[in-house]
Amino acid sequence: MSSLTIRPTSDTAYDVVALGEVMLRLDPGERRIRTARTFDAWEGGGEYNVARGLRRCFGLRGAVVTALADNEVGRLVEDFVLTGGLDTQYIRWVPYDGIGRSVRNGLNFTERGFGVRGAVGVSDRGNTAIAQLQPDDVDWDGLFSRGVRWFHTGGIFAALSESSADVAEAAMQAAKRHGTIVSYDLNFRPSLWKGIGGPERAQEVNRRLARHVDVMIGNEEDFTASLGFEVEGVDENLTDLDTGAFRAMIERASGEYPNFQVIATTLRGVRSASRNDWGAIAWSRKEGFAEATHRADLEIFDRVGGGDSFASGLAYGLMELGSLQEAVEYGAAHGALAMTTPGDTTMATLAEVEKLAKGGSARVQR
Repeated sequence: MSSLTIRPTSDTAYDVVALGEVMLRLDPGERRIRTARTFDAWEGGGEYNVARGLRRCFGLRGAVVTALADNEVGRLVEDFVLTGGLDTQYIRWVPYDGIGRSVRNGLNFTERGFGVRGAVGVSDRGNTAIAQLQPDDVDWDGLFSRGVRWFHTGGIFAALSESSADVAEAAMQAAKRHGTIVSYDLNFRPSLWKGIGGPERAQEVNRRLARHVDVMIGNEEDFTASLGFEVEGVDENLTDLDTGAFRAMIERASGEYPNFQVIATTLRGVRSASRNDWGAIAWSRKEGFAEATHRADLEIFDRVGGGDSFASGLAYGLMELGSLQEAVEYGAAHGALAMTTPGDTTMATLAEVEKLAKGGSARVQR
């Protein structure tokens, strides 16, 4: 029994299309941002990372819809996207004014954290090209009429500007018209909503967009902050994550949103920046609940992007495997592996995900 009815590969141009901002990530490595003299450059974005993971780890066909200022930084980001294997024809290039007064590209400085020092992200993304995108700037029906199996966007993109949520809604509605599954990762970021209405505005926007979603994804905080569903009995430090409390929350969410076909949440208990408890649960109307292998005291190298890699593994499982149980296992395994390497984006292989999802160990391979 499959949780979703998904278009076959044979009559589609893409397995996945993602809508969201792609930023240049500047990583000080083992140093602090405030004292670094060199940075590694990567690309990253909450929505983009999912499509890239489906392409690079799982071998599916993907494209990204985004906008970049047409300068050398934008072309560097494009080069990263090309390396990630995604079709770039839906990147909207906006003329650059020379100094970034009217349009610019986003930067994301990210410390990985270690031990008692938590990870830190400092975004510099005001007035970016993608934040200025308008609903009619993309021919959504033209894109989805080509055939798209899965469309992904989320709460980071929806928070970028007053128009971003309207763009997301236009894309989601077009996807539904053309038989495409719509997934959405709530990805609540307090810094993005702080100046535009805070949690109240976040709930207003996300609850509106949730009406168009087939597969809703979030972490232990997202469903409360973005949709207003309280998780009973979870302490404020998120150290004791009772799956029963999350099952009850998911049942309430599924009742309020009959359009949700699948709901999935990652469970992260932060012992330190370098050691997390990691797990996930998922639910579908056809299969009920499924819970991934719980990995207590998981060693973390770089936590950023772990949730996005969970989402791509879950999507792969729902598209290509036979059950919700397999999908949530692949999602949790992919997220765990992605957090063993630097950068937002996955460096895992499908073989590694399959091995870990089936209980494999970290013994040396020679």
